[in-house]
Amino acid sequence: MIKRALKQTFTLLNVDYVKLDARWNYRNVISPYFRIYYIDAGTGEIWDASAQVRLEAGFLYIIPSFTLCNLICPDYLSQYFVQFFEESSDGISLFENNRAIMKVKATDIDILNFRRLLEINPGRGINRSDDPSVYEKNVFYKEYQELNNRQSLSVFTETHGILLQLVSRFLTRETFKHMDTGQVPAKILNIISYIQLNLNRDLSVTHLAKKANLHTDYFSRLFQQHTGERPVKYVHEKRIERAQYLMLTTRLTFTEIATQTGFDNVFYFSKIFKKITGISPGTYKKQMNTIGSG
Repeated sequence: MIKRALKQTFTLLNVDYVKLDARWNYRNVISPYFRIYYIDAGTGEIWDASAQVRLEAGFLYIIPSFTLCNLICPDYLSQYFVQFFEESSDGISLFENNRAIMKVKATDIDILNFRRLLEINPGRGINRSDDPSVYEKNVFYKEYQELNNRQSLSVFTETHGILLQLVSRFLTRETFKHMDTGQVPAKILNIISYIQLNLNRDLSVTHLAKKANLHTDYFSRLFQQHTGERPVKYVHEKRIERAQYLMLTTRLTFTEIATQTGFDNVFYFSKIFKKITGISPGTYKKQMNTIGSG
């Protein structure tokens, strides 16, 4: 009997081969989709909150969704890149505990996979503009989703298979922190899923503890023991992550986003947003206009 099943699926957004120069210099990049690079020449750098990673020829790099980073090319850099969305049956990202840049040595198969992605998905680069105020809009996400819907079953399946292969390269013990869900109480796993799927609803500790049929104090200790965070902080982080996604992909006002992510008002939303990200929603919105492609 098969006891393991992958809950995540990956949907292509963009794939391309590009040659970059010193204009590829972007700060505070954060996107609702994943990026994987294969560098074939030149050098560059990516910084996230915890480390500075050198981009160099012969290596693969992954930037998980909602990973804040800086992208820099001092002189010349050529790369294959693919951008894709993740969907999960329980709302929990495969990289839930791995929001950091990862690097692995590329293989011949990795290179062939990128070339094959380009071959079966022509015209899927960021063609209209490198300016995110142009390309990071919900209307264009829908446009690319429609392109996926038009793919033949063969191409759609092969594309997903290649994305799975590329993602799998970063799931080794050396690079990937894996939470053994077998040791996490089912009640806590159920609450994690409940939070992800109900961010706009009441997620107070009292409510969550009642949902888990546990005493509030015991629930809080148990939740922190198995997630590393207190329930309130965890909920705030997931709500702000969702807010960032909405700010990148829709034209909703801050008030509308606050409502959709479960905040009582826009002022409290702004306070928690700055506490989690270090900047205000308004500053974050402006910084989106400096996010580069690739």
